[in-house]
Amino acid sequence: MVVRTAARSLRDFLKEESAGGIVLMIAAVLALILANSPLSDEYFGALASQVALTVNGAGIDKPALLWINDGLMAIFFFLVGLEVKREVLTGQLSSWKQASLPLFAAIGGMALPAAVFIAINIGTPENLNGWAIPAATDIAFALGVLALLGNRVPVALKALLLAVAVIDDIGAIAVIALFYTPSVDVGALLMAGIMLGALFVVGRLKVGRSIPYIVLGVVLWYFVLKSGVHATLAGVALAMTVPLYDRRGNSVLERMEHALHPWVAFMVVPIFALANAGVSLFDIRPESLLAPLPLGIALGLIIGKQLGIVGFAFIAVKTGIATLPKHVGWKQVWGLSLIAGIGFTMSLFIGNLAFADAAQIAAVKVGVLAGSLIAALAGVLILRSGKQTYSE
Repeated sequence: MVVRTAARSLRDFLKEESAGGIVLMIAAVLALILANSPLSDEYFGALASQVALTVNGAGIDKPALLWINDGLMAIFFFLVGLEVKREVLTGQLSSWKQASLPLFAAIGGMALPAAVFIAINIGTPENLNGWAIPAATDIAFALGVLALLGNRVPVALKALLLAVAVIDDIGAIAVIALFYTPSVDVGALLMAGIMLGALFVVGRLKVGRSIPYIVLGVVLWYFVLKSGVHATLAGVALAMTVPLYDRRGNSVLERMEHALHPWVAFMVVPIFALANAGVSLFDIRPESLLAPLPLGIALGLIIGKQLGIVGFAFIAVKTGIATLPKHVGWKQVWGLSLIAGIGFTMSLFIGNLAFADAAQIAAVKVGVLAGSLIAALAGVLILRSGKQTYSE
């Protein structure tokens, strides 16, 4: 019964995530159209417009783009945190047998793209802060592409991609915390710590209502934002305090996850894509793609992901550390490694943290969009080339 319920939940999650990925693609295309249309000035002007939320001079005053990247994306990271916690406690990462293959694949899928990027940009030290950009995988976009393949892809491969992406998210969270926090306001960080402590108490008491977590979570986000630590990490910290069950044995974590997931998949992430994927293509020439920054990102996503995921997975299987899932062969793993090269949301997000210069951010967008598109098309071609179909 437990296994059947878990399998049903996984199928429901994959379907919803896949649908969100398709909406995300539409938002990305719309962003490109707006950025290269007569409405481009209005599009970029709206993103740059100041939005203030203050009381007696205290509060937050930021451009609309930063409200999206620091505010809405904190909700995205809260959902990521809930997914990670559930996977570790009851899901694909709850045992070494289940976690070993995606763990090795994800480590390779983060390390090799970063190595490719560094190798290409070693002569341009001003670009090296972007080393983590091609290490990311956009789970919604990737599962959306797999959804287009229908029953040509076994559900076990989708589950493997999901597990790899979750571990990749853990790595991205660690990278943001360790490498993209330039300075810290100790007073604000102390207040954030107090709020986090209060949330842990609420979680330990197994409070089932959402309101205490929302109220304390918003205050936590505010102090994390003011501390200099990236505000989205407040979402992850908040998720770690949510209990699996309340005092009556009712699910808290999964209830919050399922309630939040449609909002993130169909509103938060598409809005992020609409705000961040727009780049003017008028000034881009073929040689622009060969500049070290976009080239390092694109090849990291296309080549680095393949070498990392397939190579590390092969080592894990051949040494007996892990086994391939049923119906999943090396051709499917190869296709998965390319689909995992769709960096998009997380890659663009890290790019915004890595660089402040507008030209570098534009180059990041070009590299991410080009690399993700080529990786997606190549992955689809490989996975479609097989004649076998699989039942769900």
